[in-house]
Amino acid sequence: MNKDASQDLVQYCIHVEVALRDGIADPEGQTIQQALLSLGFVEVTEVRVAKNLRLTIQAANAASALQQVEAMCERLLTNPVIEEAFIQVVDSRGEQ
Repeated sequence: MNKDASQDLVQYCIHVEVALRDGIADPEGQTIQQALLSLGFVEVTEVRVAKNLRLTIQAANAASALQQVEAMCERLLTNPVIEEAFIQVVDSRGEQ
């Protein structure tokens, strides 16, 4: 008896942080930093703003899940000219 291919897939929780590359101005971060300084938080020397995405995807293994998310980042989730993605496979759900 053949197994259904979907039965071999595991759900993975993936965290993706999309941030501006070093050297790219972050006006939103600068605005937040100025606001913090005006509120008396003089210890803050820099603020950089990033997007945090949490994806749940099905894949055969963690390496395959990571590969899929890297492709998503290249095609849609980031602007590779000014942004970079930091990807972390957090956990898996389901039977392995």
